[in-house]
Amino acid sequence: MIFQFVGGLGLFLFAIKYMGDGLQKAAGDRLRDILDRFTTNPIMGVLVGIFVTVLIQSSSGTTVITVGLVSAGFMTLRQAIGVIMGANIGTTVTAFIIGIDVGEYAYPILFAGAVMLFFFKKNRIQNIGQILFGFGGLFIGLEMMSSGMKPLREFPAFIDMTLSMSDSPVLGVLVGTIFTLIVQSSSATVGILQGLYAEGLIDLKGALPVLFGDNIGTTITAVLAALGASVAARRAAATHVLFNVVGTIVFMLILGLFTNYVVWLSGVLGLEPKMQIAFAHGSFNIANTLIQLPFIGAWAYLVTKLIPGEDTLIEYKPKHLDEALIAQSPSIALGQAKQEVVRMGEFSVQGLQETLKFLQTGDEKHANLTTQLEEAINVLDEKTTDYLVALSKQSLSNNDSQVHHALLDSIRDIERIGDHFENLVELINFKGNNRVRLSEEAMDELVEMFELTVDTVSLSVKALDQRSEEFAHEVIEKEDKIDEMERKLRKRHIHRLNQGVCSGSAGIVFVDIISNLERIGDHAVNIAEAILDDTY
Repeated sequence: MIFQFVGGLGLFLFAIKYMGDGLQKAAGDRLRDILDRFTTNPIMGVLVGIFVTVLIQSSSGTTVITVGLVSAGFMTLRQAIGVIMGANIGTTVTAFIIGIDVGEYAYPILFAGAVMLFFFKKNRIQNIGQILFGFGGLFIGLEMMSSGMKPLREFPAFIDMTLSMSDSPVLGVLVGTIFTLIVQSSSATVGILQGLYAEGLIDLKGALPVLFGDNIGTTITAVLAALGASVAARRAAATHVLFNVVGTIVFMLILGLFTNYVVWLSGVLGLEPKMQIAFAHGSFNIANTLIQLPFIGAWAYLVTKLIPGEDTLIEYKPKHLDEALIAQSPSIALGQAKQEVVRMGEFSVQGLQETLKFLQTGDEKHANLTTQLEEAINVLDEKTTDYLVALSKQSLSNNDSQVHHALLDSIRDIERIGDHFENLVELINFKGNNRVRLSEEAMDELVEMFELTVDTVSLSVKALDQRSEEFAHEVIEKEDKIDEMERKLRKRHIHRLNQGVCSGSAGIVFVDIISNLERIGDHAVNIAEAILDDTY
């Protein structure tokens, strides 16, 4: 019985994730853009939260994406609270899908999905096949769990526990919370609850508190995602927990009234047992959102007090690009674009500094910050390039045209610097994961070359900002030193290898790090040469 139940649970969890991944791919993987663009106010945030959660079939997934967006400065805490509330409503769709009795068609659906996956090469058909395969697997997993649970009706200990849950609703909440904490999927635990209720193994009065507990348990994924993240991310995760806990307390106080409402609704609509739980789940989350939606400001204030601290926010969005200026005043628009390119350059310097800190300390927070900075550079690269391309269609003076060309070149070099410090983070991660030990002398040399590279890139950004030929010449001098240092360090490293001071794996990491730093220096020189070019 246990084997059949855990096998069914495993299949259900795999199927729902597989289906969600297929839906996400079919949507073009633009979830972050949807969340970013349409969460202009809390009500829109709720609607977007519902839509994205229906799309990926996971409220935890939506909340984790939202936590990441808050961390990145894409979204305010107030907007995020709306999305989290919407995610709770969106996750109830799974319960409605389970409530529809399509179990007897699960095998042909699974087969149709398998045919699409194995016999077609087009991505679109493969994505539909993945959705169908996951959809069929979901019902087969539920059927396995349901069959496994049937003998429980003769099991005295289980009968006693369900009676206790009916008499003590708090116990039901705890059971729902703990089980969802373990499984990390409220969809799975609600599906199990629907099976238990449909088999008559638990009554409605005992089932509803378990349902409330499921909603608390599902917050664990967001909490885990936010543990090592920024202050803003931890605040968003805390809101998710508090929202569900407060909702549960409110509905526990009116449990008798809510039970009568579900019984009345079942009679009016003629609902099957599984659909009764689905409607109860939907009603709870919609009502909870409507009750708490007016208090979003209060929630934001409360979690800011509960989790104090200044947060390091990286603003991905362009701050200076005004589309109206392109036609009205191309010269001013060019100046605005230059400010954005300088911002990109400052992010690249910050990214290098954080990479150096990661090398010295091994603290993951520095690695996480470099990832965000690299993403920010990529976003600004795309937006600023599009802006400059639109600007090129306007009539520009010779001088402006030269500046325009130099900015496009500099954008490409700054983006490449971002790619290189991302490579460096991967190398440092490899060093930590594989317990590669660098000698003290090797570490000192890396730090020295790192600091010189950071100074060189920083100076190239200043040269770009101020159009300073003096700074540009300094960049070229410093880059010569980087080249010379790279050659010298390679020789020293070979000497250490011959003496057995460094291992072969340490040698690979060392050489790859200094190679990336040398290439970063080359990109800094490209930026400087754009300034020194007579056409600039």
